[in-house]
Amino acid sequence: MEKAEGISEDPEFCSMIDRLRDEIENEGETLPAAFGELARTTDPEELHARLTAPGQPLWAREIAAYRLGVTGDPRAFEPLVLLLNHRDPERCVTAAHALVRLADPRTARAAAALATNELRAAYALLPVRLLTGLRAPESAPALVTVLERRLAAGDPHWRVGLACVEGLGALGDPLARDVLEAALPHPRLGRAAERALTLLGGPAV
Repeated sequence: MEKAEGISEDPEFCSMIDRLRDEIENEGETLPAAFGELARTTDPEELHARLTAPGQPLWAREIAAYRLGVTGDPRAFEPLVLLLNHRDPERCVTAAHALVRLADPRTARAAAALATNELRAAYALLPVRLLTGLRAPESAPALVTVLERRLAAGDPHWRVGLACVEGLGALGDPLARDVLEAALPHPRLGRAAERALTLLGGPAV
């Protein structure tokens, strides 16, 4: 497919287009002409129309939301947050990338709400990583809350807990010390917690 100018040189955009093309073809469908047309367009009004028109396939909404998001169009915010909460981690990655570029002040609050929603704990990994990258006031408190829950015996979402530990170390917020110390005995999180505490100035004696 011919690349459009500018944004289509974005590696994340190209990866998304390849993924969506494979999804369509793997379902036994012929790639519609509208796919290439939408992938090439840079007209924000056309993109917004495709984003909001009823009956649009998920691939069309994802392309439109991503393109609008990375150009800073606030109309992409809500669709991107919905994609960030999608069960498919690859869609979450794409949405997170666009949300960072969008730089909407609502993003950190939305990511914190998704990360701390215990009913969606299995899908919290990307919101946690997004909060770390945003370094917003909401970031460390949300990561502390999520990590506290992941320390429960037998909790299956240890990868989310590990992302919290690493994120808290990267953020360097001293308010994370207590929960990081509590994570030290955890068989999967302990070593990462030790490293994170070192970034905070060393574990407590």
